[in-house]
Amino acid sequence: MTKVSIIGSGNVGSTLAMRIAEANLADVALYDIAADTCKGKTLDLTDAAPIAGHNRAVTALADYSGIKNSSIVVITAGFPRMPGMSREELLAKNASIVKDAVGGIKRHSPSAIVILVTNPLDAMTYLAYKAGGFSRNKVFGMAGDLDTARFVVLLAEAAGVPYADIETYVLGSHGDTMVPVLSHTKIKGKSVYDVLSEGQIEDIVARTKKRGAEIINLLKAGSAYYAPSAAVFGMVKAVINDTNGISCVSCVLDGEYGLKDICIGVPASLGKDGIGSIKQLSLNEREISELKRSAEAIRKTLGTV
Repeated sequence: MTKVSIIGSGNVGSTLAMRIAEANLADVALYDIAADTCKGKTLDLTDAAPIAGHNRAVTALADYSGIKNSSIVVITAGFPRMPGMSREELLAKNASIVKDAVGGIKRHSPSAIVILVTNPLDAMTYLAYKAGGFSRNKVFGMAGDLDTARFVVLLAEAAGVPYADIETYVLGSHGDTMVPVLSHTKIKGKSVYDVLSEGQIEDIVARTKKRGAEIINLLKAGSAYYAPSAAVFGMVKAVINDTNGISCVSCVLDGEYGLKDICIGVPASLGKDGIGSIKQLSLNEREISELKRSAEAIRKTLGTV
């Protein structure tokens, strides 16, 4: 039976567990240092199984040894981003958590594919890659699909069309320097510039970059989890079902887009071996400049790791 282990049973981790089990995709194991909370959530998710109509096991782990034989390990553990806090401010708090989780994966499930959700996302993905000594196709972070979904929502609302009518990508850092790729953005097959005004587009880009902070400020405590868990679920499903579909993920680059030895969001195919290939979009000069600026911001953060 396919097994997915999730390190961190907070809102993102527990909601992801529910999505995976109720889709009958895999058995799920959760680990959290808050053991009682983790156990309570797994019991609650198990009690929902007869109602939701699945027989997948959802179990709480006492320690990292329980992640043995996992096909995928998702790291969601970490301190949440609070109102007024930048992703970079989370670095010192969350770096030690990720290092500890990677140590557990290396000891007990070294062949697993590792997906990062912990913020600051790109830096934590790179940290996991270096600390774990994983091959670059086996470790990547959830970022671009979430940012792309937020961009799609705002574009669709402005244009008055269904979400499915939007084609676009968001590259770069999971943060204020993300790069919505307007040259590859279409609404019902037309260039975004033929449907919306320059002013509308600029406003939507700005709102997309601030969407996470907007949600945090409204929630008052904690951050988004329905959309992030949905984005991770899509990645997990692509790996387990070996779809080789394209997702925007934070992955290690080795010359692609003119960048090397850095984790940053780009479109890549996902399948049973993790990242199959990286899709190289043709970018205009402005987008190339913005992607480089995003990479510089990530490197600045990495300097403290």
